[in-house]
Amino acid sequence: MKYFLARRLLTLVPVVWGVVSLVFFIIHLTPGDPVEIMLGETASKADMESLRKELGLDKSILSQYLGFIGEVATGDLGRSLFTKKGVFESIMERYGATVELALTSMALALILAIPLGVIAASRKDTSVDRVSMALSLVGVSMPSFWIGPLLIMVFAIDLGWFPVSGRGGVESLVLPSITLGTAMAAILSRLTRSTMIETLGEDYITTARAKGARGAIVLYKHALSNALLPVVTVAGLQLGSLLAGAIITETIFAWPGVGRLTIQAINARDYPLAQGCVLTIALSYVFVNLLVDIVYAIIDPRIRYK
Repeated sequence: MKYFLARRLLTLVPVVWGVVSLVFFIIHLTPGDPVEIMLGETASKADMESLRKELGLDKSILSQYLGFIGEVATGDLGRSLFTKKGVFESIMERYGATVELALTSMALALILAIPLGVIAASRKDTSVDRVSMALSLVGVSMPSFWIGPLLIMVFAIDLGWFPVSGRGGVESLVLPSITLGTAMAAILSRLTRSTMIETLGEDYITTARAKGARGAIVLYKHALSNALLPVVTVAGLQLGSLLAGAIITETIFAWPGVGRLTIQAINARDYPLAQGCVLTIALSYVFVNLLVDIVYAIIDPRIRYK
């Protein structure tokens, strides 16, 4: 396991470097003058030159790139043009809220999806299977920008059970978690069903049943443990997108996370903050993929030796 982790960490270095470089060049090589966009066309030339110097845009692209790499390595991403706070500090203040929402949504999705997928697979082509898959199809078909406002109107405005927006106690997590978790649960339940059906047809499952193993043991101990790898893959990608900031959901519920901060930075034309948010989004995917690799090795020990 130590050798496996060492190899994964070594491969992470060029990936992180590539992500940081890609973010830099996408931001800096996008057509248009960012200073003019921030200040507007009516700004004086002196103000433009002052801001350009403050952002380091008066230097060559190579100097800017090397400086950016150094800043990322030290955790110094500059300062917000509007709040004057450090970009890294501003992102970390919001990242906890995004992690909280992401993990709650993922937990909700897994709690619903895995049992539903297992039950549907074990009762393939029955009414239980058809109802389960119909429900998952409905879940996939409901986009967050529709189900979010619907939940607000019914459960926050009409019934008054939950707050409309903002981050407070546990009750403030319910509606945004359901909004994000519904689609994920639908996707994961369908995937769990398909992988379980394939696994239940394997010879070792037939052997376990022939030895007298009970149905629950066959399903959850023998079949589910071997059917989880594709589910872990998709769940990891979904978690990466959530940690990157569920922009639509965070905007609908005024959730103070990285996704909403990204939109605010773009709207305010806060160049350093927007760049830091995009970098955080990209690195979130990278480290979630590393986490998925580790979970792979735990579920299937054979992967450690590849």
